[in-house]
Order: sequence, then structure tokens, then C-alpha cells
Amino acid sequence: MAGYKVYFRESVAKDLKAIPGKDVKKILQRIKTLTEDPRPAGCEKLTGQEGYRLRQGRYRIVYSIQDDELTVWIVKIGHRKDIYR
Repeated sequence: MAGYKVYFRESVAKDLKAIPGKDVKKILQRIKTLTEDPRPAGCEKLTGQEGYRLRQGRYRIVYSIQDDELTVWIVKIGHRKDIYR
């Protein structure tokens, strides 16, 4: 499978600032795995919208996939209770 490129919305930087450093490191490692498999085991398709959700500990990574362009856009990262507000 060809590698996907990962891009971040500008607002994701703000999301990451609110997360402790050790957790950010794990989240970024998890995001890096999306370059090879953007639909890994454990990801869930979001209902009612285009996108997917992936868990990393108590945090959620919300992203969209553009297969025709081989890109993954990270849309939001946050604590599970804050993601769906």
C-alpha cells in the first residue's frame, strides 16, 4: 500500500497544547501509523459525517481520509468527553 501523507488543521496545535507532553508523544506516534494504514484496527467511522475516530488512551483523534489524494487530515484531538461538544 502506498504511504499516505498526514496533515493537521491549524486548530489541532491548540488541542495539543492542552494535553500533557507524555500523552502528546503517544498521540503523535499513533498518528504516524496512519501513513501506512489509515483505517487501522480499532478505528471507527463517524456517523452522520465523513471521518474516523481513533483512540489513544483517554484521548480521541478525529480525522478524515482522502484516498484519491493519499492524504489524512487530522481534524481534532481531545479528551473523549470534549470531542463531541
